[in-house]
Amino acid sequence: MTKPINSRDIILGILKEIIQEEEYSHIALRNTLDKYQYLEKQERAFITRVTEGTLEEMIKIDYILNQFSKVKVKKMKPFICNLLRISVYQILYMDSVPDSAACNEAVKIAAKRGFVNLKGFVNGVLRNIIRNRENIIFPDEKAEPDDYLSIMYSMPKWIVEKWLKTYGLEKTKIMLQSFFHEKGTVIRCNTKRISIEELEKELEKEGIVVKPAHYLNYALVISEFDTIGSIKAFQKGFFYVQDISSMLVAEVADPQKNNVIIDVCAAPGGKSLHLAEKLDGSGKVEARDLTPYKVGLIQENIEKSQLSNIIALQQDACTLDLDSVEQADILIADLPCSGLGVMNQKTDIKYKMTPEKEKQLVNLQRKILETVYQYVKKGGTLVYSTCTIDEEENIQNVKWLMERYPFQLESIDAYLPEELRSDTTKEGYLQLLPGIHQADGFFIAKLKRID
Repeated sequence: MTKPINSRDIILGILKEIIQEEEYSHIALRNTLDKYQYLEKQERAFITRVTEGTLEEMIKIDYILNQFSKVKVKKMKPFICNLLRISVYQILYMDSVPDSAACNEAVKIAAKRGFVNLKGFVNGVLRNIIRNRENIIFPDEKAEPDDYLSIMYSMPKWIVEKWLKTYGLEKTKIMLQSFFHEKGTVIRCNTKRISIEELEKELEKEGIVVKPAHYLNYALVISEFDTIGSIKAFQKGFFYVQDISSMLVAEVADPQKNNVIIDVCAAPGGKSLHLAEKLDGSGKVEARDLTPYKVGLIQENIEKSQLSNIIALQQDACTLDLDSVEQADILIADLPCSGLGVMNQKTDIKYKMTPEKEKQLVNLQRKILETVYQYVKKGGTLVYSTCTIDEEENIQNVKWLMERYPFQLESIDAYLPEELRSDTTKEGYLQLLPGIHQADGFFIAKLKRID
C-alpha cells in the first residue's frame, strides 16, 4: 500500500528547495507538480496556491509572526519557520481552509517530522494569530512610507526605496499592487501555422478561456487550463508562451527579407522564433546561449515551430566570435538582468536579488555589450532589452554603450501601438512598468550602428 500524500508536506518540500537550497520557485514548483501529476486538479491547485501565496506574502507573514512569537523568525528552525509561514498564509488568505484545520494540520506535521517538543509552540503562535488577527499593528503609511510599502506588499525595502526615488509614490504603489493580480498566461500565435481565429477555436474546444491581449493582434491571454504541456495546440506548435513585452522586441527590431539576425542570449527562444517567423522563410536567425541545456530548450522549440530559417548554437556571449564580426543586420541583446519586472511570474526573484548582485549584473551586461556590438554591420541594428525596471540596467547601460561605441538611438514610434508612444519612444527606448502598462516590466532600446 502506498502512503497517502499530504499536500502540506509537499509544499514544505518545495519551500525548502526555494528558500534553503535557492532553487528558482517556478522550477521547484513545476518539477514537483510533474512528479505528482496523478493528484487531483484541486489538490495540485492547493499546492500551487499555498506555495506561491506564501512566497508572495512572506515579508508580511514574517512581520506578523515576529509580533506573535517570542522566538523571532530569524532564530526559528527553518522547517518550523516554513510550517508557520504556510499555516499563517492559509489562516489569513484562504477562506476555503478553516482556521482550526490549518492549525491542527501544522501541529500534526511538526510531530510527524520529529518536532514533538515544538508542537505547543506551533499551536500557541497560530492560535494567538487567529485570536488577534484584527489587532495586528502595521507601520504608519504617512510616517514610514518605505516600511509600510515593504511590509504590506512583501517587497524588500531596498527595492521599495529605489522605486520611490525613481518613480515616486503613486507609480510605485501601482507596481507593487500589480504583482498580486492574476493576469492569465499570454501566448503568441504561430501565424505561419494557424490563424488567430482558428487558434482561439482550438483552445476553446479544450475548455480554455481565451481573451485578446493588449497591444498586438496576434497575442491572446488564456486561463482555466491544467498545464501548458497538456494543451493540444501547444503540442502541435501552434502557439508560444511569451509576454507582450517580449513580443515587442521583434516588432521594434523590424526584420527585413534576407536579414541575418543574431540573438546572443536567446533561451528559451521566443524572440528568435518570432523574428524567424517575421522573415517569412528568408534570411537566417542564430539563436545562441551559454549552456547545452539552454541550447537544448531552444532546439526543442525550433522543432515544434517547424521553422527552417533558424538554428540554435552554443556560444558564450562574453567571448568574441571572430566569424560573426559585422555579420548581423540585427543583433538582439536581451541580457541577464535582475528580473524585477517579472515578479508576478517568478515571485522569489525579490528575495534572491540584492544591491550587490544587481551591480554585478550591470557589469556583466556591459561586458557582453562590449563584445557583441562588434557583430553588428555598419548601418545595422542593435536591440537591447531586459525584463527589469531599474535604470542602472536599462537606460544607463544604453548611454554607456553610446559613449564608447559607434551607436545612436533610433525612434521606435513607428513599431509601437499608439498608446505606448511617448517622448522616450520617440528618442528610441521604451520602459514598460507593471500595472502601469498591460505587460510585464520590460525595457527595449533600438540603436543603429553608425559609420
